[in-house]
Amino acid sequence: MSQHRIYTTSFASVYPLYVAKAERKGRTRAEVDQILVWLTGFSPAELEAQIAAQSDFATFFAAAPALNPARALIKGVVCGVRVEEVEAPLMREIRYLDKLVDELAKGKAMDKILRA
Repeated sequence: MSQHRIYTTSFASVYPLYVAKAERKGRTRAEVDQILVWLTGFSPAELEAQIAAQSDFATFFAAAPALNPARALIKGVVCGVRVEEVEAPLMREIRYLDKLVDELAKGKAMDKILRA
């Protein structure tokens, strides 16, 4: 079975789309960054370095210093797929990120998004 092409897609090429989605709904880049820091354990400077390095999604998540254990609490549907049922670990991490950005764009409170 071949890898999904999102694995080799540059995170830096998708990041502006996450930010644009949030900003269209009145949210900010800082909030998107806060979600990314919470999910991956990157510091803000490390996050910027990953973006500048044009890391692909596989490298981005492999380099994450501490994936948040609370991410398992993320439930719901993204693109018609339940995130908790995604089998491939990397695809599940990508779907978690998609779901968090969706929740941000829908106006959900940040403490609920971050499962606080």
